[in-house]
Amino acid sequence: MNRFDQTRREALIKLAAGSLALSTSPSWARITPNCVLTPEQTEGPYFVDTQLQRSDIRSDPRTGRMRAGLPLQLQLQVTGIQAGQCRALPGAIVDIWHCDAAGVYSEVSAGSNDTTGQQFLRGYQITDQLGKVNFVTIYPGWYPGRAIHIHFKVRTASRAGKAELLTSQLYFDEAVTQRVYQRPPYAQRATGYQSNERDGIYRSGQGQQLLLRPEPQGQGYAAVFGIGLMLS
Repeated sequence: MNRFDQTRREALIKLAAGSLALSTSPSWARITPNCVLTPEQTEGPYFVDTQLQRSDIRSDPRTGRMRAGLPLQLQLQVTGIQAGQCRALPGAIVDIWHCDAAGVYSEVSAGSNDTTGQQFLRGYQITDQLGKVNFVTIYPGWYPGRAIHIHFKVRTASRAGKAELLTSQLYFDEAVTQRVYQRPPYAQRATGYQSNERDGIYRSGQGQQLLLRPEPQGQGYAAVFGIGLMLS
């Protein structure tokens, strides 16, 4: 085996090991860097660059009103992959946004819902030295045609502005969703949401690699996810 093949083999072993560690780690406390590229998916509705840096995104910052729903602690860890090597990516901007338990997004006028000027269930955090960010939100609701999901975007800041690195969506283990939707305020909309496998974006966009498996945590749930992205 020549030096190039040996180096390449070692890099592939590291990537595989990182992926295996993530997939077999069920605990909030044992998140492992994801050394496999995370699938990109459509931005979907409705990204707004709110400039709202916060960890707890449940409230509208103007009124302080909290959105009803089971608390969800979400930890994301961003890993950059470059030349076959992976490392934690500090200083990255991670936005998340999603609809409330009734299927409504903030900061948008759509149909009979006008939430323009409200910013509930939106916000961003900057990754620490381990590439991690922590959010407190609620378990999402649903709207027709889509599985239950959270949108996320990873960017870096520079003098030229914000460079987008990855936009995608996170989905939920349906066994957990079924339990959540037996409780208020979800129970009144316990049927009608799309299953993951019947969601076209999930199916065509490698959604099985974007699946959260929340675990009970206090009065709600906690979930972790490792994001792997390519660095130039």
